[in-house]
Amino acid sequence: MSDTPDNRWATDAYPDEYKQDIERALAFTGLEMDLFTRGKADSIVEVLERLHRGGAKAADCLDIGCGIGNLHPFLRTRVGRLRGADISSDAIATARQLNPAIDYRVYDGHRLPYDENTFDFCSTACVMHHVPPPQWPHFVADAWRVTRPGGLFAVYEHNPLNPMTRIVVCRCPFDHDAVLLRARRVLALMREAGFEPVLRQYLFFVPIDAPWARRVDGLLGRLPIGAQYVVCGRKPA
Repeated sequence: MSDTPDNRWATDAYPDEYKQDIERALAFTGLEMDLFTRGKADSIVEVLERLHRGGAKAADCLDIGCGIGNLHPFLRTRVGRLRGADISSDAIATARQLNPAIDYRVYDGHRLPYDENTFDFCSTACVMHHVPPPQWPHFVADAWRVTRPGGLFAVYEHNPLNPMTRIVVCRCPFDHDAVLLRARRVLALMREAGFEPVLRQYLFFVPIDAPWARRVDGLLGRLPIGAQYVVCGRKPA
């Protein structure tokens, strides 16, 4: 592969108004970005409690494509250790300012700056639709490389089967070249890399930031109409 990734996020300035852009794209729904951020953090903890030996507090975690670390204030005290990597040096500089207790690293978009078998849990949240599709297999394969045997890799993504999600993505200026993936495509990529799929769940059926709404999400999680989804695979021990 070329030393320079074919990904504009490596060279373009990170959006100055990242959160505001998302809030404006969501405005017609009456929802706020933090609903989805908190919901994904809760989902990560739930996945770890269900599927990781020792639970969330024993997990060494990596957020791939962490951006400016918006997820991390909702997550950092709930897992054993949390680290983040992103292709954008601008984003990493901001993340370090916002979350100084977390170790952040810039990477080249090809090889994560960690040794093999380093993490119990790797995740990527609404990132793969920004990765050029020809690079999807390598993206997942590098997550495999840094995940420990028996560890987990979770992909959170927008659900292209949800019409409201498609409208929000179309309204968001930095999503102009986004390529949305269906959950079954992510599952196929995981299998190709060697992960054993252990979870596919759709999220955010009820647009309310409350514990009861997340419980409803859990009951409806098999229906492919939630605004987002999580697919999780395990690296064989």
